[in-house]
Amino acid sequence: MAAFVSSIKTPQTMLCISFPLRPPKPAIPFYIHGFVTHNSSNSNNNNKINTKPHKKGKLPMNNPSRNPRKKPSYGTSRRSAIKKSFSQEQVVFTGQVSNDPVVGIIGGGMSGLACALYLEKRGIKSTVFDTGLRGLGGRMGTRKIHPEGLIFDHAAQFFTVTDHKFAEMVDDWSREGMVRQWKGTIGELEAGGRFAPLPTSPPRYIGVNGMRPLADSILSQTSMVDVVRPCWVSALEPHNGKWYLSEKGEPCGQFDAIVIAHNGKCANRLLASSGLPLIARQMKRLDLSSIWALLAAFEDPVPVPSTESAFPFEGAFVKGVDSLSWMANNTKKLLSSQDGGPECWTFLSTATFGKQNKVPQESIPTAAAEKVTEAMLEGVEKALGLQKCSLKKPLYSRVQLWGAALPTNSPGIPCIFDPQGRAGICGDWLLGSSLEAAALSGMALANHIADYFRSGGTCPDEFAIGLHNEFHPLKGHDIGQFPGLDYAGVWIPENKALFLLYCLDCASLPDHFLVDRYQGKQKHLSCQ
Repeated sequence: MAAFVSSIKTPQTMLCISFPLRPPKPAIPFYIHGFVTHNSSNSNNNNKINTKPHKKGKLPMNNPSRNPRKKPSYGTSRRSAIKKSFSQEQVVFTGQVSNDPVVGIIGGGMSGLACALYLEKRGIKSTVFDTGLRGLGGRMGTRKIHPEGLIFDHAAQFFTVTDHKFAEMVDDWSREGMVRQWKGTIGELEAGGRFAPLPTSPPRYIGVNGMRPLADSILSQTSMVDVVRPCWVSALEPHNGKWYLSEKGEPCGQFDAIVIAHNGKCANRLLASSGLPLIARQMKRLDLSSIWALLAAFEDPVPVPSTESAFPFEGAFVKGVDSLSWMANNTKKLLSSQDGGPECWTFLSTATFGKQNKVPQESIPTAAAEKVTEAMLEGVEKALGLQKCSLKKPLYSRVQLWGAALPTNSPGIPCIFDPQGRAGICGDWLLGSSLEAAALSGMALANHIADYFRSGGTCPDEFAIGLHNEFHPLKGHDIGQFPGLDYAGVWIPENKALFLLYCLDCASLPDHFLVDRYQGKQKHLSCQ
């Protein structure tokens, strides 16, 4: 791959140890939960996709950024990882950036892919590392069961558009026939079968063949992006002005800057001894919910309620059921022209249920899977107002736990970048918990890194962003935020601030709104 080298070049930059990290301030409490996922596919022919990372020579052991008298102990517990990340010393790159820099991006979800795409728009090469066995895409996850012909969006269910930059990406998908508006009825379903449809504005978008192919579409627009999967980057090592990445001791390449485009315990462990204490501290402040997904196919149609103003719903936010927060008919949503055959449904749990029934997601015990399936199907009956045990057993079912689902708190900034260590973070959690937030975060970090590279890296203080921002609770549905669908957004620090929301007065999507967070109102500036 273009980003890999077989030998170490003559050093052109120098590393030195700077200041130790000050103790962090306590995180602000959070209460509201959400949902995020991973895994998707990639069939792009314009990119170099390596399904087995190359094995190169061992990394150099003489690292001037480390204190030889202090050999770290790599604890695996969350407490030991936090302690280590707070005590490590900052890596400082002092030399100029190379003329042809390459960025290593760890995580192939929406934010990581958007970052790679926009780096290329600025003429910068990158390599995306992802753990997905089936492909890339993060929350753009779709599962197809062959030869039965079953299909499930088991991650992001739909998305909305409010930002013009994200709208350009969605327009491209639309022209390619990758996305369309979801015309089916969605609404709120209260326990007992009481259903209320939501307004049809703003438009709701879905992938024509599921969410997963959208990742392929992003990559198809690039020619300077390499992809390595499945690869679980386990170590970051600074040496001679470069970042060396490795997987279980096997080198994965060297890079002028790195991007962390995933989160959770794995990201925390990766950053615990990386020499990036400021970034590690911010990542530690993030809290994520846990969500169960139940994929179920029924031989007969599920009896869903309808109203005088709406046909039987295709998707519903569930209220008043402990085990259920969302249900959607994938057959109607994705295969609307199909007559007959089984109905494929995606059921997503509440964050509370996910926390109460959390198990190791890599190896879910059979007893736990059966317990969760039974409880969630009982929740479906309760939501629909059906008698207990009246719902027929599905002909196919599968449960999946998203142990690191959506963020419950956020710093409310587009990205984080440490210019001293030439490392950044992007992800939906920085701006909220939506597909749009993930895309905007990746775009923002790409442009920020490109500007930093253009400066030559000689004035790093000007490019530090998000290293000290406080976190605040997020509002939204348990399965995430849908900008424009409601006004639940990130915390706003003043009584009134400019923020992109859905205007309740004129029912349109203008550029900005005046927000009064205490009155719970948002208005287009022209509607004040």
